Amino acid sequence: MGRCLIFFFFLGSLFTLHAQERDAGYFLDAHYFYGTVLRHNKDISHLVRKHPEGFILGFNQYANGSKRWHREYNMPDWGVSAVYQNFKTEALGENMGVYAHFNFYFLERHALLRIGQGIAYNTNPFDLETNFKNNAFGSHFLSSTYLLLHFNKPAIWRQLGLQAGLGVVHYSNANVKAPNTSANTLTAQIGISYEMASRTLVPARIDSIESRFSEPIALHLVVRAGINESDYVNLGQHPFVVVGGYLDKRLSYKSSVQAGAEVFFSEFIEKEIDYLVASRLDASLTGGEDYRRVGVFLGHELHFNRLALLTQAGYYVYYPYDFEGRFYQRIGLQYHVTRAWFLGATLKTHGAKAEAVEFGIGYRL
Repeated sequence: MGRCLIFFFFLGSLFTLHAQERDAGYFLDAHYFYGTVLRHNKDISHLVRKHPEGFILGFNQYANGSKRWHREYNMPDWGVSAVYQNFKTEALGENMGVYAHFNFYFLERHALLRIGQGIAYNTNPFDLETNFKNNAFGSHFLSSTYLLLHFNKPAIWRQLGLQAGLGVVHYSNANVKAPNTSANTLTAQIGISYEMASRTLVPARIDSIESRFSEPIALHLVVRAGINESDYVNLGQHPFVVVGGYLDKRLSYKSSVQAGAEVFFSEFIEKEIDYLVASRLDASLTGGEDYRRVGVFLGHELHFNRLALLTQAGYYVYYPYDFEGRFYQRIGLQYHVTRAWFLGATLKTHGAKAEAVEFGIGYRL
């Protein structure tokens, strides 16, 4: 169930925010959506037949202005939401998910951007005997992300407001279990909002008054680990470990930049090489190829108080076995428990192809 931890990591951070902002207001929202599954991979073309539909329900808490990050991000909201999606295709089934989310506002709060991260349950995943057509989902439980960009007009009539716009819903188990081609749905949405309790602004604390914010360059050591599986079905789930370090420079209250290197110990690659050699599917392999890889990367952290959104782009400088190309990316969350220690939950990908969900711990020297 490790693939579910990234959601609880995010949800726990929201509960921490809730505990700090007990005087803030709340609102509910509900949206109907209709859309299409995007052909991001030709291997799922046989699954793109009809237009899925579903709904999103959300519970949201306002920021009350007591923290500096509230004002830095234009008084956002955070909350929990639920998504139901019917793919209208028997092989794909239906998905039901729960999410933690943030709402960010632009254009005098008439434009709303929501980012949600959670876990979803699929009713009809891949089965070699009963549902071999579903190469998108190899397991019942999936990690899921959704984005909404809405026109937002609250209090059109009393506490009722209107929201409408576009969204994308992504489902994947991050190669924890094969197959995992994943699915992305582009949607059009319309919905309503209902304000349960209005926002109550409180004065900012002395330590949250806006000022210049920077820190010297620091060295970070991090270890990430998890389990994943080769794209070849039935080779089994295997552990991996990533050991790395990077230099970090805090540029402002919101942003840090990084540069570093890391070593990947991925047992699933070793098993994949053994399988390809034994089956003679790849005549170029000898069986003596090293399953380890070494990468260098550049990165960025977008800070929300102790929570941060991490993005990194890397390149393998040691790459003895060709797996999805030399370039890789990482996106996820880091929570700074203290000034020195931090925890992370990240997704490592090669473009649109996920390799693994990583759970990490790090130390700042």
